[in-house]
Amino acid sequence: MTLLDEFVDWYLDQHPVRADLLGADGYDRTLGDFTEEGFARRERASELWLERLEGAVPADLDDRIDHELALSYLRGAVASARWPDWRRDPAPYLGTVFGSLYTPFQQRLRPEAELVKAALSRLAEVPDVLAACRANLDPDLAAELLVTRGLDQARTARRFLTETIPGVVEDPALRARLAEAAEPAAAAFDELADFLAEFKAGGSWRMGEELYSTLLRERELLGYGAAELHEKGKAEWAALDLRMSEVARRLGADDWRAAMESLMDDHPPTLAAMREEYEAETVRARDFVRDHELVTFPDGEECFVLPSPEFQRPILAVASYLAPPPLTPSRTGVFFVPYTPDGFSAEQVRQRLRTNSRAQIPSIAVHETYPGHHWHLAWMAGNPRRVRKVFRTPYFAEGWALYVERMMHEQGYFTTPQTELAHLDCRIFRAARIVVDTALHCGEMTVEEAETFMSTKASLSPGTAKGEVSRYCAWPTQAPSYLTGAIEIENIRADFDGDLRTFHDVLAGSGGLPLGLARMAALGN
Repeated sequence: MTLLDEFVDWYLDQHPVRADLLGADGYDRTLGDFTEEGFARRERASELWLERLEGAVPADLDDRIDHELALSYLRGAVASARWPDWRRDPAPYLGTVFGSLYTPFQQRLRPEAELVKAALSRLAEVPDVLAACRANLDPDLAAELLVTRGLDQARTARRFLTETIPGVVEDPALRARLAEAAEPAAAAFDELADFLAEFKAGGSWRMGEELYSTLLRERELLGYGAAELHEKGKAEWAALDLRMSEVARRLGADDWRAAMESLMDDHPPTLAAMREEYEAETVRARDFVRDHELVTFPDGEECFVLPSPEFQRPILAVASYLAPPPLTPSRTGVFFVPYTPDGFSAEQVRQRLRTNSRAQIPSIAVHETYPGHHWHLAWMAGNPRRVRKVFRTPYFAEGWALYVERMMHEQGYFTTPQTELAHLDCRIFRAARIVVDTALHCGEMTVEEAETFMSTKASLSPGTAKGEVSRYCAWPTQAPSYLTGAIEIENIRADFDGDLRTFHDVLAGSGGLPLGLARMAALGN
């Protein structure tokens, strides 16, 4: 066993829910150690692994890429320990519980009885995990915005645990057993919600420019920091603004924002109809990609189009994707359509439908399914290198999905000025994300200013802009990954010597690498 194999084994052992969702065997009965001692032990071990791996660099190119991938993860983990999310935010605890219980039933990789047995074991650990959340949150570090997000999510837990999860179990006896076992976990969530409602948070969600830049350079392997990224976002926004104005004039409008506002009025009438239209567009995108021979399809791949899970709806206002677990033979993924929470008003639902208009649906479906996230992650799951199945960065994964939107436009998929404008709107939205995320975390923009920027510089409703900005505050450096990654991939493609299908197969098949390593994998140097 190599040192890198030992590291991957350690990582899976320390992150059992992540290991299970990746498809590793033997990790489905526990949520892991969420105590202060557990977090401290993992942080120290990451430092030691970094020291060990930095001292052994392989000569073979593919081995060196694998090695550098592990190092990039560890450098990011060590840097992030200076800004510990487990002391600042309920999300690490809540996300683990929700994901560990929902995803296995969604993926159905084991018999139902085994899934229920694993869920029962994890449900028994939920009170201890939430007790650790209460013990670990530091009033001087935790931010009110992040605590409020956690509170909103915690309030969905009782229904999720006692109704939603048992409701997906077909066997009546198993369903009843799961519902009964969920009650103590639901009570623990009720207790956590009461705790969070009274919690006095005095910390900040702002990461700061130093750590933000460190993560860009050392974890994402980009050759620049937050300030330069901010300027790149502004430049991209300005260039897209000019191009969109030209397309808007073809639609008879003087201003692209007004044109988009008009286009957004043509939307599916209901959330259910929105899901149906996304499903039809997913089929069309797959047929187009196949007919134009843009990629090679992995055997057995399939993508379902479903409503977003209830626990996601209070914190995520946009479409999302659940990948096939790469450590299994499965190539089945799920495109989640962004439903609103049950308590939303008719006007809030209408605004969500407007930001999923018929002009926008083609770009979003391409991004999430073919040849975006679903095709990429189903294809890369066939890569034999385990470390590349375990570690990937959104700067590649999200960059790839935005790259293919532009590529599909080049290939003739967006055939009307309406869909072209919506395609460009998706891209300028990502440029605005770069500007806002860097400005927020470097202390140059308030939440209110960011919400205004996103609702005026991109075609987001005020409600959607509010949800977006909340996400940026909670997840620093992620929002810029889309356009930053797309531009880097476009640059790699310009230097690639080969046809388009080969480029896509080689680059996407190399994994979800930091972009510097992706360039090495595609170009061989």
